[in-house]
Amino acid sequence: MACITRLGRLVPAAIGCVLLAGCAGFDPAWIPFSAASLAQDQIMLVRQEPPSFGFTRLASHSQAYPDLAILVSTHGIPDFLAETGDSDKHHLILYYLKPHQAYACRTRHGHAGVLEFAGPYPITTGEYKLLDAFRRGQFR
Repeated sequence: MACITRLGRLVPAAIGCVLLAGCAGFDPAWIPFSAASLAQDQIMLVRQEPPSFGFTRLASHSQAYPDLAILVSTHGIPDFLAETGDSDKHHLILYYLKPHQAYACRTRHGHAGVLEFAGPYPITTGEYKLLDAFRRGQFR
C-alpha cells in the first residue's frame, strides 16, 4: 500500500517535469547526429553542384529566416558557412571569397524567423588563404 501511495505522489511530479520541459527552448544541436549537431562549430564549404552539406544548411536556414534568403539572393551564394552557438543564440557567418567579405548573423531563441545582421566585414589575408586552399582541396 505504501508503494502505491508513493507512486501516486511521483506520477504528478513526473508529469509536471515533462510539462515544464516542454516550455523550455529547444536546441536541435543537442540531438546527436542531427544536421544541427553536425554543423555546430563548423565552417562548411557551400557548393550547389553537387550539393554540399554547407549548401543544405544554408538552404535550411534560408527557409527558416526570410531575411537570410534576401541576403543570399542579393549577394549570391557564399563560398563558406560557419555555424556556432549556445543555449541562447545561434551564429552564422557567410564568407564571400571574391570580394574578401563576410556577413555575421545572430538568432535568438524565442524570436522565430528573426536574424540580426552585421557586415560586411573584411576577410583577412590569412582567412582568405586558408579558406581558398580548403575550397581548392589544398590542405596545408
